[in-house]
Amino acid sequence: MKPYDFPDATGHFGPYGGVFVAETLMHALDELRVAYSACWQDPAFVQAYRYELKHFVGRPSPVYHASRWSEKLGGAQIWFKREDLNHTGAHKINNCIGQALLARQMGKPRVIAETGAGQHGVATATVAARYGMECVVYMGSEDIRRQASNVYRMKLLGATVVPVESGSRTLKDALNEAMRDWVANIENTFYIIGTVAGPHPYPQMVRDFQAIIGQECITQMPEVVGRQPDVVVASVGGGSNAMGIFHPYIGFDDVQLVGVEAAGEGMDSGRHAASLAAGQVGVLHGNRTYVMQNEDGQVQETHSVSAGLDYPGVGPEHAWLMDSKRATYVGITDEEALAAFHDCCRTEGIIPALESAHAIAHAVKIAPTMSKDKVILVNLSGRGDKDMHTVAERAGIVL
Repeated sequence: MKPYDFPDATGHFGPYGGVFVAETLMHALDELRVAYSACWQDPAFVQAYRYELKHFVGRPSPVYHASRWSEKLGGAQIWFKREDLNHTGAHKINNCIGQALLARQMGKPRVIAETGAGQHGVATATVAARYGMECVVYMGSEDIRRQASNVYRMKLLGATVVPVESGSRTLKDALNEAMRDWVANIENTFYIIGTVAGPHPYPQMVRDFQAIIGQECITQMPEVVGRQPDVVVASVGGGSNAMGIFHPYIGFDDVQLVGVEAAGEGMDSGRHAASLAAGQVGVLHGNRTYVMQNEDGQVQETHSVSAGLDYPGVGPEHAWLMDSKRATYVGITDEEALAAFHDCCRTEGIIPALESAHAIAHAVKIAPTMSKDKVILVNLSGRGDKDMHTVAERAGIVL
């Protein structure tokens, strides 16, 4: 593979990415690009970021051998990268720490965010409390209903949670409202985007802050296994947890990268969120990528049992990785994810987030087809506390 130096100066990953926003946002994005470039090259900023990851987040997160499950399946050895053990319970905090430090450096006292499953909202509220910032989180009313515990956590941390009633009342609609807020309050507000989407420099910036995941794995796997994994698997909604573990491995040609999208009720049902498998190239939230849209270019509603995967687009770097064949993308249905969720609980004593359960389900599917000396590394991107009501509801249990 050719040397990997994406994105280019204009924020493109091949034909994807770029900046497609209203003129009113161009100055803010230019300001952000300059500030991020300067900070990421400043040893003092990087040192402060690494300090927070260690002393506030609790990094490095361990890698863990799912030995009972691996033995039961009788094939490849399954390992988890335990992002669920981070402070706030998911990978989202890695990025929020970085962007909050950047906001502070830029003199922005107010931060806003969008959230679906609520983990990014919780992480944003957490760092806002940590640094004494005003925090507003936009969340679709449907996601508020199914992620009530995370909504309460955000409020406990001092954030204002704004319900979004437009569209499908989920993640894309929350992002739309957050963008409107940013346009109206550009002078004092920093928009902490939670995934590797949005206009440049967000896809690159979020990736760089999340790359700590894969960087740790590259050190940890030889220590515990003696080599790098054969396959790295991660769930993909917008794609930040996957990009975080994929990016450091892109140069390892013998490591297969597999992203797992939400196939919902089945790819033929029309009720899924598999943008890469079934989307078309279009523009969504400021960048060109694969989008779930109809023939008229209207964004289609999506579905997933997991609120965090219920997004009609995907980060532009994932679009490029698929087209260049460096990464492969597959779908896992709601039922497959729920089965993996329950099996993980009972076999390994770990309650995974429903997002992570999609990745685990694919690992469980392919492990028996591989020899016992092969290694699959799954990014367990978050814990499942937030999904208790969703899982119970599916089982007909009232909590």
